[in-house]
Amino acid sequence: MSLFRTKSVEQSIADTDEPEFRLKKSLTAVDLTVFGVGVVIGAGIFTLTGRAAHDVAGPAVVISFIIAAIACGLAAMCYAEFASTVPVSGSAYTFSYASLGELFAWIIGWDLILEMFLGASVVAQGWSAYLGTFLQQIGIVLPEAVSYGGVVDLPAILLVLVLGGLMTLGIKESLRVNLVLVAVKLFIVLFVIIAGILFINPANYSPFVPESVPTESASGLTQPLLQFLSGLEPATFGVGGILAGAALVFFAYIGFDVVATTAEETKNPQRDLP
Repeated sequence: MSLFRTKSVEQSIADTDEPEFRLKKSLTAVDLTVFGVGVVIGAGIFTLTGRAAHDVAGPAVVISFIIAAIACGLAAMCYAEFASTVPVSGSAYTFSYASLGELFAWIIGWDLILEMFLGASVVAQGWSAYLGTFLQQIGIVLPEAVSYGGVVDLPAILLVLVLGGLMTLGIKESLRVNLVLVAVKLFIVLFVIIAGILFINPANYSPFVPESVPTESASGLTQPLLQFLSGLEPATFGVGGILAGAALVFFAYIGFDVVATTAEETKNPQRDLP
């Protein structure tokens, strides 16, 4: 039964008071908000939106975003409840340890590591692609082998190393850089919206939900879980494409999980984290 033993909220909080491992409580509600916005606005919005619209959903990607937003909104409320009740770093790992048991916490802990690896790799590669395009515009061409899509994506690796080094300096230092990046990203999003208004063509929205188109069927471990469970053949566009688009753009909303990990460094988590 030790695999399913739980760790009480009181014990989790008490462990954070150990001088050797104590984190400095320096974050406010504004810091958390900026941090969350900084995490959410990234490769998910800048690179996945066009792919979801072009490949699986068409103009109905708008509905995909609404579906993903509802799912993420409900998940965020759960995270707010847990994070304010158990204000300890670890996010879903800590929450599952307190509610489901050690085995589930171990599994979810590794899931979180995989999630962070996936998120970091997508963001780093997205940044590398944009950097390569920018450098080409100013006449600088990186060697194909060490640029985006090459044997080694050197710009992506350097970005991960630089940001990793920044995080080791401290949460406040990271937040200062994040504040600047958030301001830049908000400007870009608003600029795209305002400038894009001039290029709206209603003809592009018809049909709003394109007819479903069968796609090449996969098998074994490469097939989608829904296909494995239901036997349905994969297709793009149509209702299935909208749901597939929601699964893709869901990535654009992920951020509450990362904010929850800062609970231990928040001055007043019960008030500020929700």
